[in-house]
Order: sequence, then C-alpha cells, then structure tokens
Amino acid sequence: MFSLVAIAATGLAAGPAAADHPAGPCALPRTGAHHSLGLDTWNAAYPKPERALDAVMVFLSFPDAVPAHTTRTITADYVPATGEFFERASYGRFTLRVHPHHGWLRMPRPSTEYEVRRDWAGDRRAAYLRDALAVADPVVDFSRYDIVYLVADPDAPGVDSDATKVVNLHTPLRADGTDIDRMVTLFERHPPDRNVLAHETGHVFDLPDLYNRPVDGKGDWDTHVGDWDVMGSQFALAPEPFGWHKWKLGWLGGHQVRCVREPQPVTLRPLAAEGGGPAAPGTRLAVVRTGTGSALAVEARGAAGNDRDTCTEGVLVYRVRSATESGAGPVEVVDAHPLTEACRGRSVYPPLADAPLAEGEALTVPGEGTRVEVLGRTAAGAWRVRITP
Repeated sequence: MFSLVAIAATGLAAGPAAADHPAGPCALPRTGAHHSLGLDTWNAAYPKPERALDAVMVFLSFPDAVPAHTTRTITADYVPATGEFFERASYGRFTLRVHPHHGWLRMPRPSTEYEVRRDWAGDRRAAYLRDALAVADPVVDFSRYDIVYLVADPDAPGVDSDATKVVNLHTPLRADGTDIDRMVTLFERHPPDRNVLAHETGHVFDLPDLYNRPVDGKGDWDTHVGDWDVMGSQFALAPEPFGWHKWKLGWLGGHQVRCVREPQPVTLRPLAAEGGGPAAPGTRLAVVRTGTGSALAVEARGAAGNDRDTCTEGVLVYRVRSATESGAGPVEVVDAHPLTEACRGRSVYPPLADAPLAEGEALTVPGEGTRVEVLGRTAAGAWRVRITP
C-alpha cells in the first residue's frame, strides 16, 4: 500500500521550475536553504497556492484515551477561519477547501508510546505516520487531496501541542496511487492557538519560520519579526503575510513591486487593503537590492484584513536573505523606533510593535545606508514615501 523509508522535518531539494511572474532585477535567487525566500524560480516540490487546493482533515484517537470532543467541534477550531485567512491574504486568488473526514479513527498504539514532542525522535515519528496512514487509507481516498492534516485527540495523555508541525518526507508515502510528500501533524489543545493552522499551511507552500528559536529553548522567540507575519507567530497582531511572501506565492504581480535602484518617490497601497491581487493596479511592495542574496523590502501596514488588530500602522522596512535557513532569520524587521516599544500585554514582542515609520518620519537603515522617508498620506489612504538607496 505504501512504504516509509526516511522521514525528516527539513525540506526537499528540488530542481528549479520556471517562474510564473516576471521576477525582475530585485528578485533574489532561490538557494538550497530550507524554504529559501529566493523567488526567481518556484520549488516544484511544493504546491503553489494560486488556485483552489483541497485538504483532507483526518482525526486520530488512541487506546489510552476517550476523546472529550466530537470531530465537528475540533473542525470548528480551524474551519472556516483558516480558509478565510488565506482568502484575505491572497486577495481572493487562493481558496483552501478543507474536507473533514468526521469520526475518530483509532490508532493501534497508546498515545504515550509514540513519545510525541517538539524534537520528535525519527523512529517514533515514522511509526506515528505509518500507523496514521494505515488506519486512514481504507476510508480516505488520498488521491483527491493536495494537503493532508492529521489531527490528534488533544486530550490524549501522550499528545504534546509543541509537536504541531509539517513533516516533509525524503521518500514519499504512497496511498491510493498517489505520493504524499508531506503531512501537517496537529497536536493542538482545544481550543488551539490562534492562526496555528494558517502558519503550518504556510510551510506547505514553502514559506519559512520567521521566529528566532533560542539555542537553549529559553528566551524570546519573536526578536526577528515580532507581530509582522503569521510565519513569525500564530499569535501575531498583524499576521498578514509580508509583501515578499505574497510576491513569492504569486499573490502580488511584478507590476505591483517597485524595484528601486535610484532615489525616487513611491506611493504604497496598504498591503492588507482589499482590491489586491496580481492584476490590480498600484504598488504594494518596494524593494532595494542590497547584495547577491539580500534585499530591503518596504511596505505599508494598516488596520485592515488580517491586520485589523494591528498595534500600530505605518511603513515597515525589513531585510530579506534568500540563503538563510528557515528559523535562522531569513527576514528581519528594521525597527524605526529602537528605543521604544508598544502594546505591552498584547504584542508578542513589544520592542518591534512600533517598528513602522509614521507620517513625517525617516529612517536610514543601519549597515545599508538606504534611507526611507514617509512624506504623507493620499486621500485614498496610500502612503507616499521617498526611498534613497
């Protein structure tokens, strides 16, 4: 039915595929880094979310626990919220269709035997995936789906919510005549962390972790981007994907990205405002190329769409590095107000909550020399800036 040879939570090395958008001179090259933010080519090992994709949601129980909730209750934790998140983020270009297979499917071993944890032993993770597919395959036609969500009973004694992640397979599993290259394993408590499934689904589309995992597991995880992207934190107040991510995924067209190579004014439409999509007029992202694999990105963030609960509004500047691994800082927000913070008690990282530039403010990016000045707002709410590389 299927075979499992090797599993890793790291990514696949795939050959380049032709880019679907005119990348332009400011597009960084894709590298061998896990979830590289280079976007001159698309990694064909991942589905590109430019159309409707179908996901199956399978629910797994264990012999050592009786589920306290129905699968319909658990489904409501994620659906339709996750699909609505992507509908807004993609300006309606991408639709995530989640198909729950209701009813708990019983795993053959107690939950404690799988030893589920964040840094999961490979043999235990392999056993979990092998058993999950074995119990699901007789009742689920996997050939119908682009994405697989495996949802564990959140109240089982061996379930650890920190183990929620996307597992990429060096050797695909095989079921119903189709290869399964990756699966999202959900071990979230009920109710789950906000936007957690949107974060994990982002990995399915080759987006990296933007948080900073401390070496010893202690300390602050949110020092790289704070609240400014769901790939940084599922708790983010402004979880709208960065404009760079939208460019990579095809949700922004090349004409909506201004490549700045000489001093010039730019009018930026707010990133999360409605009326977007790759065919819409207006600039949503400005980019200054700073090296072979590095760039500065400039975008306007405001209280709209997925950013409706944002702590502050303004023009956000961040660094992008295409050769930096997921979780090692491929994106770093530049703090325009390094001596202050905002929204303590709400923000995941208050020192970056007030990172954007307000009207009349300017920033010379440390180490780069690029200067960004916010000249004002238009009557339609766009931000007028001047960028001097």
